[in-house]
Amino acid sequence: MKRRAIVALFVASACAAPIRAQSVPTPTEHFGFPIGSDRKLADWDELTSYFERLAETSDRVHVDTLGPTTAGRPFVMLTITSPANHARLDALREIQRKLADPRLIADAGELEELFDEGRAVVLITQGIHATEVGASQMSANLAWELATSESEGVQEILDNVVVLQIPSLNPDGLQWVADWYMSHVGTEYEGAPLPWLYHYYVGHDNNRDWYAFTQDETILTVVKAQNVWKPQIVHDVHQMGGNGARIFFPPYIEPWEPNVDPALTSAVSQLGAYMAAELTAQGKPGVVINAQYDAFSPARAYMHYHGAARILSETASAQMATPVTVLPDRLGPNRGYHAGERSWNFPLPWEGGEWGLPDIVEYQKAGAMALLTNAARNRRFWLENSYGVNLRAVEKWPSWPDAWVIPAGQDNAPGITYALRALTLADVEVHRAEESFVVEGMSFPAGSLVIPMNQPYASFANTMLEVQHYPDLREYPGGPPQRPYDVTAHTLGYLLDFDAVAVDGEISVPLSDPLPVPEFDFRLPPHLSGVDAPRIAMYKSWDEPMPEGWQRWVFDRHEMAYDTLHDAAIRDGALGRYDVLIFQAQSARSILEGLSADEVPAPYAGGLGPEGAEAVRAFVEAGGRVVAVEDATDFVRDLFDLRIRDVTQALRNTDFYIPGSILRLELDSASALSAGMRSETSAWYWRSSKAFEVDDPRVTVAARYGSGDPLLSGWVLGGEHVAGRPAILEADIGRGSVVLFGFQPNYRAQTMATWPLLFNALSK
Repeated sequence: MKRRAIVALFVASACAAPIRAQSVPTPTEHFGFPIGSDRKLADWDELTSYFERLAETSDRVHVDTLGPTTAGRPFVMLTITSPANHARLDALREIQRKLADPRLIADAGELEELFDEGRAVVLITQGIHATEVGASQMSANLAWELATSESEGVQEILDNVVVLQIPSLNPDGLQWVADWYMSHVGTEYEGAPLPWLYHYYVGHDNNRDWYAFTQDETILTVVKAQNVWKPQIVHDVHQMGGNGARIFFPPYIEPWEPNVDPALTSAVSQLGAYMAAELTAQGKPGVVINAQYDAFSPARAYMHYHGAARILSETASAQMATPVTVLPDRLGPNRGYHAGERSWNFPLPWEGGEWGLPDIVEYQKAGAMALLTNAARNRRFWLENSYGVNLRAVEKWPSWPDAWVIPAGQDNAPGITYALRALTLADVEVHRAEESFVVEGMSFPAGSLVIPMNQPYASFANTMLEVQHYPDLREYPGGPPQRPYDVTAHTLGYLLDFDAVAVDGEISVPLSDPLPVPEFDFRLPPHLSGVDAPRIAMYKSWDEPMPEGWQRWVFDRHEMAYDTLHDAAIRDGALGRYDVLIFQAQSARSILEGLSADEVPAPYAGGLGPEGAEAVRAFVEAGGRVVAVEDATDFVRDLFDLRIRDVTQALRNTDFYIPGSILRLELDSASALSAGMRSETSAWYWRSSKAFEVDDPRVTVAARYGSGDPLLSGWVLGGEHVAGRPAILEADIGRGSVVLFGFQPNYRAQTMATWPLLFNALSK
């Protein structure tokens, strides 16, 4: 109480400006070291306690806990702005709500008033990938400067911008990485990889979750930050590999997803180029734009469909907080530039040398301040630009249908609920038809879902429901195809196994009010529950792959009984307690050898080894079943000398490449794996998928990729190489069996269309 009274007295004094900087603790005072120092990492507990101290001592900072993380830690957001703006945050949120939905604005006079009174809202998200340690460390320095500086530039930001800062989108991973790293500083394992996923379920894939909304942290960000504040700008702070540029800003390379408003494309490009110019003018070498990263997948860019400019920054990494030395001859060609040569989009090359956490934090903070300066000086532009995007959506783009209809009465009701949840979480207005109706000669039953396309976030609905036709881009005119940076398909109807119909014309039927976000009912198939359910184990390596985490998430949501087994448990005979063993997508070498003793301490080194492989062989021959996915099929192939091969393995990527697309899948009705399914469905195929050739009488084909042109949505180069090829194999071995999936049946918890195949494979 005494300290608070003294602080209040000082702030009220005539010397308030210099006293504020003294009363608000510096990062160094709080953490005991300059934040961003080599070989030092502040953990989540230390960071959150610092943000609480800032909020207690600065009238510019407020901290909210938006909810718990997956592991139960506080997921926090800072609101930083001037005291005057803090006093009217409710009014500012209401201005944001109206600018985001032009239907709420009465007339031009009210619109002018909103532009005059509104403030640019900038959301800064940091630390989504926990081993990219710089951003969350930088968050403390950025918050302190905004909380204390009396400079003209910071005052301009505070007066004109509401800064929403999420210091970590993955607090659990931040804590694990900090604990792991700091416990090994000064040892041979300093900077060693974390031997488990740095998000409990999805590891690095947590920045691919921005339309499926599966993870708690994604949901909290969307529901409690994005949808409440409707920011004009979102700054997503990342790190990248260390042998190229020092930092990337937009413009992005082609392609942009076609449902993103052109005004956002232009705004992103000008803001990113401004940030690059600012850092280059400060003498910071190695700033690149228009390279490496595109803007196609909505899985990374929720905000582009909600009136906001997404500014991705990617800063070169070190070895976590351990500095590295990059030799000049390592700075070679990259996608869109050469790291050793000057060019228009890379005008001041970095010449190599030592690079560490202090550099990362400095570059990231400079980028954030440049962005906030632009937002402050161009406050009205950002408000007007975002409003214009939403106005054009309400007036309906001419290329969009009048509405999308998801007919009632389809077989896969859970898939429709999953899609409805995704759309409504994204603030898309979805209605239920109270009666049957006819439009364009098509009849739809009562209860059908109707999504009118004259609403603010229609672009999100359209991109999620339409088929993707990724553009044919070439390295140069007449040259080979330019391979996509990321996946190229996201059509919910194919992923979740339902039909959606685009219609033009009036829907003359009573519609319900917009539907709320539904609870999703994960229904476990009857054969996987109860006393007769198979006893299921999943291999969990210390070199843990992300698909294994995604698989755990789906099983946990279904409340399915299963255990995870590490290498030692399998070597020690644990398989005798189970009927089915799952190997999710993981290379044979990783399964057998794991991480080396040079990489990680002894308890985490090694894989199954010969003893563990022999235990798996004995398990199957004694009556067990092994289910293997994608690369893990190589392990099973070699273990049992199956005469099968992946026909795509020897193909050049200029002749065959599928980075992530949806293909037709033809099922063999004679296989138990297809029980309860139609003869044809869709399958997710990407870089690690396989198409088989079989020359073994023990092996039968349960499914094939579609004959002719197998592509349903996305982009395929050389589709003829997989058309009609086996996609799922079965083999009886001894008293047991194996099932081999050439494609991923559980792609990021989105491919409900192929969940039944996986669930059927788990039945003995």
